[in-house]
Amino acid sequence: MSEIAKIEVNGSVYEFPVIEGTENEKAINISKLRGLTGGVTTIDPGYKNTGSCESGITFLDGEKGTLRYRGYSIEELAEKADFLEVAYLLIFGELPDAATLEKFQNDIKKQSIVDEEIKKIVDAFPKAAHPMGVLSSLTSALTAFNPNSVDVDSEEAMYNAVVKIMGKFPVLVAWTMRKNQGMPFKYSDSSLGYIENILKMMFKKPGEKYVQNPVLVNALDKLLILHADHEQNCSTSTVRIVGSSHAGLFASLSAGISALWGPLHGGANQAVLEMLAGIEEDGGDTAKYMAKAKDKSDPFRLMGFGHRVYKNFDPRAKIIKVAADEVLSDLGIEDPILNIAKGLEREALADDYFVSRKLYPNVDFYSGIIYRAMGIPTEMFTVMFALGRLPGWIAQWKEMRLRKEPIGRPRQVYIGENLRSFVPVEKR
Repeated sequence: MSEIAKIEVNGSVYEFPVIEGTENEKAINISKLRGLTGGVTTIDPGYKNTGSCESGITFLDGEKGTLRYRGYSIEELAEKADFLEVAYLLIFGELPDAATLEKFQNDIKKQSIVDEEIKKIVDAFPKAAHPMGVLSSLTSALTAFNPNSVDVDSEEAMYNAVVKIMGKFPVLVAWTMRKNQGMPFKYSDSSLGYIENILKMMFKKPGEKYVQNPVLVNALDKLLILHADHEQNCSTSTVRIVGSSHAGLFASLSAGISALWGPLHGGANQAVLEMLAGIEEDGGDTAKYMAKAKDKSDPFRLMGFGHRVYKNFDPRAKIIKVAADEVLSDLGIEDPILNIAKGLEREALADDYFVSRKLYPNVDFYSGIIYRAMGIPTEMFTVMFALGRLPGWIAQWKEMRLRKEPIGRPRQVYIGENLRSFVPVEKR
């Protein structure tokens, strides 16, 4: 017999089915609540207790520190797969075989040409424009150059749309950074792998040969895998709700980029580095700032520690910490801000206040360290997050459309004025 939840409203009892996911998660299906009760709804600011959909893409257990894509642990994927394998897995549901992966890679390369007119749009932005604003605009602009909407019921049309955006998005990312740096735009190099190509497009200087660093390639590959999807977060929910109106894929992705921009979401790794820079400017006393973080009356907040979802160690942070150590060791960088970061990490992991509250360094803390060491400007950190999250957004958009989910339309509890009579302007 199916489990039932009962809700009593004004003396009347209503029954609602309890659904259970494949990982034993339970949810009360209240989709008929308003109709049965004559208008009663629920209210849940931030949707912390509300499931907006059923999804087969990502499983996350914050209490246990578990993250899986399509059933595969993030630890195993980061160790054994590359980013394009993970992207294919998220979007199409299964890991590709060798022939399928090779075709996927080649098809993406064929779609890495960006229309020359896009350059004019990039040039129109002032150099000081924030890269996330530029990237969101450029992604939306792709709609103008690809006006046909995607037929999600056609596997061929969906596949073509996927390889198109996977091919063009890294170019937009690289051009966004080079615009910010005042450097000429570089095109994709079809002789290189996906990650190697991204690095070359971003960092190659005019008149100089770009030499690949395998340590940086490995670190960026892992960072993109770790950021590829994370269940129904702010930007992913945005992509789904915008797409639920049957807005196109590129427009929905642009909305997701804008949602990611905020410092409480994708901008967190930028906030970490800005915090570290502030500590450095104040003399670099990490003990002082650890004490400030523990003082509830002090407005200072230690960015990059703890996580809204994970009540344990962020599993992604365990993986990327190793890559961060490798990058810093390989590059041999002496950077006072990075030294402050390592000092905060050591002190937090040894401080009972942080350990007892499970305020461990999270993925944003380590990703910011790696990006700075690689030479990526702080304002580009969230753009790199978007580059990794791209396949997750695509997968979520595709799933939402194939499931034929209704248009997103949350309810509210009105707390404004009651009915009032209009007063002419001369009598107000």
